[in-house]
Amino acid sequence: MKNLFLSAAIVLGSLTSFASTSPITNNIVKTISIEDEYTEIKLEELPAAISESLKKAYPDAVITKAYKNEKAEYKLDVTVGDKVGNLFANADGSWIKK
Repeated sequence: MKNLFLSAAIVLGSLTSFASTSPITNNIVKTISIEDEYTEIKLEELPAAISESLKKAYPDAVITKAYKNEKAEYKLDVTVGDKVGNLFANADGSWIKK
């Protein structure tokens, strides 16, 4: 009888170890991308202040495309030698870091 109780205790004890739950962790990462809508404009529509600032900062730069957003900020696709990049400027010709 003693062995029956002992074996029942061992069996019940081993079953409880399987019933334990492990903690569940949920890692939710949200990425929000805010991008201003730029519309392409003709190079002739680009303010003279921006063209002058570009000539001072990058004398060898060539503007390939120009864009404007609702805030009167300009995005310029610029080529300098074999390098291609984007520059951002206000209507008064001051550069914006983005």
